[in-house]
Amino acid sequence: MVRETAILQKTPRPAATALTVFYDGACPLCRREIAFYRRRRGAAQILWLDVSRLPEGEVAPGLSRCAALARFHVLLPDGRRLSGGPAFAAVWRALPAFRPLGWVFGFRATGWLADRAYAAFLRLRPLLQRRLVSGSN
Repeated sequence: MVRETAILQKTPRPAATALTVFYDGACPLCRREIAFYRRRRGAAQILWLDVSRLPEGEVAPGLSRCAALARFHVLLPDGRRLSGGPAFAAVWRALPAFRPLGWVFGFRATGWLADRAYAAFLRLRPLLQRRLVSGSN
């Protein structure tokens, strides 16, 4: 717990951080998606942490680097951690252009659907990454 606190304390934080996003910057798909979100209004209020660049161990309370690389996570300002579909809904609520989508997928039933869709994406991610990388050569 001391280690992840040190990582978060050493990372420059926006003045009014809405939430912290943990993403796999070594994943070409993830990198593109995060770059897309970071160009949106409201993104400056989010702390974006590329977990692939962090040392092994916990990157947040109860969140290992390995788990953060395997699945999308966010840390809310109140300390709660979300992953998968609910994490995306939290990011969308923080970005004005996506806020309606975030509220829709913030409900239990629609959040469950978003999480199932994300789980399906995770199974396809290695194939999509290979195609993305081979298509850029």
